Amino acid sequence: MHALPHISESEFEVMKVVWKFTPINTNEITERLLKTTSWSAKTIQTLIKRLVTKGALTYEKQGRVFVYTPLVEENEYVNQQSNSFLNRFYNGDFSAMLSAYLENNQLSETELNNLRSILSKNSK
Repeated sequence: MHALPHISESEFEVMKVVWKFTPINTNEITERLLKTTSWSAKTIQTLIKRLVTKGALTYEKQGRVFVYTPLVEENEYVNQQSNSFLNRFYNGDFSAMLSAYLENNQLSETELNNLRSILSKNSK
């Protein structure tokens, strides 16, 4: 696996839009994020430029419009970040993480049922 760029939380919000609606132009990204954040259009454009510089996004100029596509796959990035979180806070021990959530009642009954279902499928 190749090294993925570090993406800030704000940049991750931009990436989520690009992953969901790729290919997508600057105006469409801006329009979607203006609805869900308190950012200005200029801030969004700066975040897009940073992601291009970091190698997370690429673009193609179509007339006067820039159309963006991701260079980083969503599942690859999410897996890397999940593993990083698990290693950083629980020394890579998933059971310790799950125990912490269970002990602090941070899982709903629905989530517990989903986990039981996943575990029963994987044990077969």
